[in-house]
Amino acid sequence: MAKRALLIGINYPGTTEELQGCVNDVHRMHKSLVDLFGFAEEDITVLIDTDESYTQPTGKNIRQALSELIKPAKSGDVLFVHYSGHGTRVPPETGEEDDTGFDECIVPSDLNPIPDDDFRNLVEQVPEGCQITIVSDSCHSGGLIDEAKEQIGESTTTKPNRAFEFEIGNYLQSVFVKLLAFCGVGSSHVDTPEIVEVGEGDEVVRSRYLPLERFIELLKQQTGQDNIEIGKIRPTLFDVFGEDSSPKIKKFMKVILTKLRKTNDQSTLLGKIKESARGYIEEKLNDEHYMKPAMQAQVKSDREIYGGRSSNGLFPDRGILLSGCQTDETSADVKKKGEAFGAFSNAIQMVLSETDHKDKITNKEMVLRAREILKKQMFIQRPGLYCNDRFVNAPFIC
Repeated sequence: MAKRALLIGINYPGTTEELQGCVNDVHRMHKSLVDLFGFAEEDITVLIDTDESYTQPTGKNIRQALSELIKPAKSGDVLFVHYSGHGTRVPPETGEEDDTGFDECIVPSDLNPIPDDDFRNLVEQVPEGCQITIVSDSCHSGGLIDEAKEQIGESTTTKPNRAFEFEIGNYLQSVFVKLLAFCGVGSSHVDTPEIVEVGEGDEVVRSRYLPLERFIELLKQQTGQDNIEIGKIRPTLFDVFGEDSSPKIKKFMKVILTKLRKTNDQSTLLGKIKESARGYIEEKLNDEHYMKPAMQAQVKSDREIYGGRSSNGLFPDRGILLSGCQTDETSADVKKKGEAFGAFSNAIQMVLSETDHKDKITNKEMVLRAREILKKQMFIQRPGLYCNDRFVNAPFIC
C-alpha cells in the first residue's frame, strides 16, 4: 500500500491580500503525516509561495501535482491533499437565465483559479479501492468537490439571502474579536494553551475569502490588463493562461467560440452574454493559436460550462472532502503570539494531539470535534464533510 500526499500553502506575499498562516499549516500537516500516519518524506509533495526553493503553487503546477498524485494510484493506496489559501466564487457568465450558480474556486499564487468541477473530475480518476482525502482550509470550501454528498454541513440548505447573512456574519465576527481584544476581555472557558484565546492583544484574524472585486484587481495587476470586469473573467483567464487555464475555462471558451463562428446562431447563450465580453471574444475568432487550446477541449453538453452544480443528479463516488467552512461561509486566518495558522487547520492539529492513535479518529469525528473547537473559539465557520456514505466512519486519512 502506497501513501502519497500533496500539501499546498499560499500566503500571497507582497500582495494586498496577503495571508500569514497558510504555509505554516502545510508544515504542521507535513509533520503529522510523517509522525502520525507513516508517510515517507519522499512521498510528500509540498507547494508553497514563501520559499523559491519549493515548486511554486501556480494553477499549472497545482494541476500537474494533482495529476501526478492520482495517475500512479492503485487499489489500496492512500492519497491526501491539504490546501490552505484563498478561496473565491466566480459568477456565471453565459447569459442563460437558469445559470445562477457560482463556481467555488481555490486561488493559486498566479490567480489561475481551479474550480470545483476540476476537483470532481480529478477525484473521479481515482481507481476503486484507493482512498483520497482532501482538506481545504479556504473560504467557500464546502463545494470544492462538485456535487459531493453532504454528510455534515448546511451548504445544501436553501435559505433566502443566506450568502448575504454569512458575509455580514463573518464581518461581525472579526469586529467582535477585535473589540474583545481592545477591551482586554478573555475567554473564561478556554483552558488549553493550544486554543486561540479571544482577547489577546496581539491576535489578528483575517478572512481567507478573496471577494470577486479584489480578485479582479489582483488579476489586473498580474496581467496588466485594465479592462477586466464581471462578465469577462473567464475570457480574460483564457487569454492570459491559455493551455494552462482550467479545463472548465477551456470548455467555456469552446462553446462560446463555436457558437460565435456560427453567425446564424441566435441562442439564448449568445443573445444575453455581456456585450463587452462578446466583442472581446469575437476579435479572437481568426487567431488559430488563441483558439487551439479551447477547441481541443472535450465538451459533451453546454451544461458543462454552467456555474454551480451540474444537473445530472449523480454524486461522485470518489473523494473525501473535509472543508473549513460551508459553501457560503468564510474561513479565518489567525495570528496569535507570533504564530499564524488557519483556524480549521489548527483545530485538526488539536484533535490529532488529543487523540489516542491506537483508536483511529474517523472523518465524521474529526469534523464534529473541529466544529466544537471553533465554536468555543467563537468562530462562526462550520467545517463540513462531503463524501460517499462508506467514507463517513472511515479513519481520517488512513
